[in-house]
Amino acid sequence: MTAAPALADPTPSPTPSRPSVSPSPSGARAPEGATAREDDGKGVGRGAPRRPPVRMSTVGGEMLGRPGPQVQLGPGAPELPKELSGRSWLVADAESGEILAANNAHWQLPPASTLKMLFADTVLPKLPRTKTHRVDPSDLEGMGAGSSAVGVKEGSSYSVHDLWLGVFLRSGNDAVRVLASMNGGIPKTVKDMQAHAEDLQALDTHVVTPDGYDADEQVSSAYDLTLFARSGLQKADFREYCSTVSAQFPGEEKPGKPRESFGIVNTNRLLTGEGMPGGMPYKGMAGVKNGSTTNAGNTFTGVAQHDGRKLLVTVMNPEIQEQYEVYKETARLLDWGFEAAGHVKPVGMLVPPKGGAAGGKGGAGKAGGDHSQASVASSGSGGMWTAVGIAGGAVAALAAGAFVVHRRWPRPKG
Repeated sequence: MTAAPALADPTPSPTPSRPSVSPSPSGARAPEGATAREDDGKGVGRGAPRRPPVRMSTVGGEMLGRPGPQVQLGPGAPELPKELSGRSWLVADAESGEILAANNAHWQLPPASTLKMLFADTVLPKLPRTKTHRVDPSDLEGMGAGSSAVGVKEGSSYSVHDLWLGVFLRSGNDAVRVLASMNGGIPKTVKDMQAHAEDLQALDTHVVTPDGYDADEQVSSAYDLTLFARSGLQKADFREYCSTVSAQFPGEEKPGKPRESFGIVNTNRLLTGEGMPGGMPYKGMAGVKNGSTTNAGNTFTGVAQHDGRKLLVTVMNPEIQEQYEVYKETARLLDWGFEAAGHVKPVGMLVPPKGGAAGGKGGAGKAGGDHSQASVASSGSGGMWTAVGIAGGAVAALAAGAFVVHRRWPRPKG
């Protein structure tokens, strides 16, 4: 077994109830009009600190609290890809929760629109998909300048189903604002999201806006974003929306005229193939969410399946400033993960929600570097991710025709 050298004193610090927030060096918001560029591939992440903390949270394993790449290669395991510039990234088995490799997994960084995964996981179960809402001007108040939008219009009615398509496909902050209004308003929604993050043990996350728009002290981590994706993918509607490639969105309602609709396409390039080599989507890609803002740079969490194995990869803020770099690095890590699975010793675990495994070793701080402990997860089952349907080309056609995952929480020892 080999392990990447730690870049700091490997002695772990106690896991705090909430790691300290790392605001932008200037303490100021990014310039208006450039803070919510969705998927332009050119985010520079200038609001983020340049180096990770010497010690970070050890939720999920002691090795995850160390800066720099963490991997434990066994016989037959490939080396990590060389062209990786993401300030933070993580590769995990979606079923067992084993983390195959990570880099600065708990570095608190601006999340951009990947925070919408937490928004959806929090709010989606509360609103029936058939419920409709007529948009009041107050619903869209306070939306940040330059925000990505799907085209929600004041005075027009939309179903919850339509609005979620706007959130996932076009990263529409306007759709987020309307759904938040239906949930009781922005302050309540932010409070709900923060509480849900804490329930998921996503303690690196501090929520300020529900849509991921740049704000002082709004941070998350590759570890937390992966927890949000894994939790969200337990929900059938979440899986449907995040895997939808294209859809029709209702246009503005005008008196005396029939309502028209217009097409929207998912901005997840690994799902659509747009801008990727050969124009092809990543094989087996099934979601979940991308984002780009001035402070965050480009962020992405994706899930894919090859030959029955399902992997989650999160990449935050690649330093290489090439278009679509975050997708290229995600694809490299997915390729590596599918080849390395079974040949590496886990460096940590994705912990269960509070109460998910009472007394289990999957809790904070002790999983990383203990293979026998990490592998306990493969024997239990905490529910099923039922198949993602394939309908009319609107949903990504997976190689196996379905995406079925068992979420496994670690069982208590003894």
